[in-house]
Amino acid sequence: MEETLKWGEPSYLVKKGSTIRIDWKSKAPNQYAIYFKCTSSLVETFKVIFGDLFKYEKTRAIVFELDEQVVATEELKICIAMALQYHNLKNKLLLGY
Repeated sequence: MEETLKWGEPSYLVKKGSTIRIDWKSKAPNQYAIYFKCTSSLVETFKVIFGDLFKYEKTRAIVFELDEQVVATEELKICIAMALQYHNLKNKLLLGY
């Protein structure tokens, strides 16, 4: 795994996966998000699998409130794992879930 900055945001890359970025934006000062490549099927798949367990920003992010405790940690780990294996999973139904 390579940790780098993309667009000034902490980003994580692997050879067979899709980049994951984590950031806070001034336009939504009470939130932060984990960003995924918006042209991938990642966030749409997360919506199908986990429904409203998470708050989403279109096809690009899972959004959290700053004062919120993340309770769905196991489900979030699955989302991150899917992103990090995306190129091996993208042709499988529900990304192999």
